[in-house]
Amino acid sequence: MFPVSIKGVLLLPSNEVVLALNDRDEWELPGGRIELAESSEEGLEREFKEELGVDVRARDIIDSYLFEVIADRHVFIVTYGCHLSGPFHPVVSHEHSRIETFPVDNLPSNLPAGYARSIRAWHQKLAKRQ
Repeated sequence: MFPVSIKGVLLLPSNEVVLALNDRDEWELPGGRIELAESSEEGLEREFKEELGVDVRARDIIDSYLFEVIADRHVFIVTYGCHLSGPFHPVVSHEHSRIETFPVDNLPSNLPAGYARSIRAWHQKLAKRQ
């Protein structure tokens, strides 16, 4: 059995995605594990608040896949598209060293491929709605 991590793609009106730098020096999507009695959406919304101090609403599931975090350690990732539901004034928590935004068409090279795929998929879905 694998641990599950719920991650969120938050695209800002500037067409930039919010990423957090982890202790492996990789950019990742905000999120984490759900707690007892939480839905995956509630857990993700709580994680955004804890990690960035930002309120979001988790919307559509984008993707799910098994990710090898480090050699022989796998995590089942589920990504959601998110919408900002308040001001965007992120604060870095103890879980990350930096929080930054990146243009969707210029993602950092140290971003795992699954996260990049989810970012592009959410961007395309939002573009179709306009």
